[in-house]
Amino acid sequence: MKLTEKVIGLLKTLIETPSLSREEGETASLIEGFLNIEGVNCQRVGNNIWAMNKFFDPDLPSILLNSHHDTVKPNAGYTKDPFSAITENGKLYGLGSNDAGGCLVSLVATFLHFYAEENLCYNLVLAASAEEEISGKGGIESLLPHLPDIDFAIVGEPTQMHLAVAEKGLMVLDCVAQGKAGHAARNEGENAIYNAIQHIEWFRSFEFPRVSESLGPVKMSVTVIEAGKQHNVVPDKCSFVVDVRTTDAYTNEETLAVIREHVDCDVTPRSTRLNPSGIGEDHPIVAAGKSLGRKTYGSPTLSDQALMPFASVKLGPGDSARSHTADEYVKLQEIEDGVNLYIKMLETMVHSR
Repeated sequence: MKLTEKVIGLLKTLIETPSLSREEGETASLIEGFLNIEGVNCQRVGNNIWAMNKFFDPDLPSILLNSHHDTVKPNAGYTKDPFSAITENGKLYGLGSNDAGGCLVSLVATFLHFYAEENLCYNLVLAASAEEEISGKGGIESLLPHLPDIDFAIVGEPTQMHLAVAEKGLMVLDCVAQGKAGHAARNEGENAIYNAIQHIEWFRSFEFPRVSESLGPVKMSVTVIEAGKQHNVVPDKCSFVVDVRTTDAYTNEETLAVIREHVDCDVTPRSTRLNPSGIGEDHPIVAAGKSLGRKTYGSPTLSDQALMPFASVKLGPGDSARSHTADEYVKLQEIEDGVNLYIKMLETMVHSR
């Protein structure tokens, strides 16, 4: 059976096996079993499955081929069974078919294509990770310490096989402006809401000096605000939440430092671990993609790239616009083309350096 047909069969089985984030045990076992049947000795860390090419050489750099097998919950708009792999007019419907099942199985096929080749110039490491949809700590972050040193990664997400050479990071900030309680009928107290307004205005209007070529400016949005308990009491505290989409012009820590320089309210990040990421436009994998007619762009959406401390490019079959939508689908031709493009892009790299 043709390799692409095999992995499409795997994708159909994955669609019909629920794999919500933190509940991916069964799909992890399916991927592990599929690779074992194909003669691949793979390893498991939680619900993450990974493997190395047959003639792995520890003295060579390694390329990580990564995508995820968890899904979001199906939304109420589905007209088809989200857990049935339905093929109609060249489209394979089902939850996770586009995000990111088509990418995952295309990378599996690519890995198998090169798996048994000798004298490669790069090692290939395949990782089917869990908890991507929630940026969970049981996903790629827990797997990375078990992998060999990685030179760069291809992260399978639906990009229509164009190259997302940069991706925005994320920080969620809990901010508190202080005041002093008093009676609203008298000229007393210090209104924390009024204090918060000046800080909120700064978040709305401030422009970071450095602007990313591919991602544009850092974007900050105040999304939640809470203050006061009753109408006649001047509030002594106003809490608000800021969604910060960081770029490769600053690390998350650098972005946070700039914010704290300019506002004197309490600013507490929920996490700084979801960093912006990217890869140089002159990197060989990007050059290979461009030579095959692929475009480059900066992606506003988050993926496991945010947790990778090495260069990475987001690239895969399917369309991001279909992700998390009702009656999600991937075109079978997209998978076929995706496998061919992945292989062509890697050919030059793994055969000569």
